[in-house]
Amino acid sequence: MTKEQIIDAIKEMNVLELNDLVKAIEEEFGVTAAAPVAVGGGGAAEAAEEQTEFDVVLEDAGASKIKVVKAVREITGLGLKDAKDLVDNAPKPVKEGVSKEEAEEMKAKLEETGAKIELK
Repeated sequence: MTKEQIIDAIKEMNVLELNDLVKAIEEEFGVTAAAPVAVGGGGAAEAAEEQTEFDVVLEDAGASKIKVVKAVREITGLGLKDAKDLVDNAPKPVKEGVSKEEAEEMKAKLEETGAKIELK
C-alpha cells in the first residue's frame, strides 16, 4: 500500500472512524496524538515580547506637581480636581491599554515635568 492510497482511504473516513484509527495507532505504537504543551518560564518571556497594550503609571509626581497636573490633564482630558487627585495619590495609572508609541509619548511628556513614570 502506498502513501497516496493510505491518504485516500483516510479522506473517505468519517469523524468516528478517524477517531478510532487514531486510538488504534496510539495503542499499537505507544504514542499520543496530543499536541505538545510548553512547560517552564519561557511563556512569560514570550508574552512580554508580544505585549501590544501598555499602562502608563505615575509613580511619583516629583517636585513640580503643578506641571505634572497640567500634563495629566492634557493627556487624559480630566478636570483640574480629578487630575490633581490622580497626581496626589500616586502611584496611579494615568492611562491604560494604550499602544507602545502612545505610551512612550506620554511617558516622555510626563518625565519632562519631573514625574517618575512606569510602563506596565
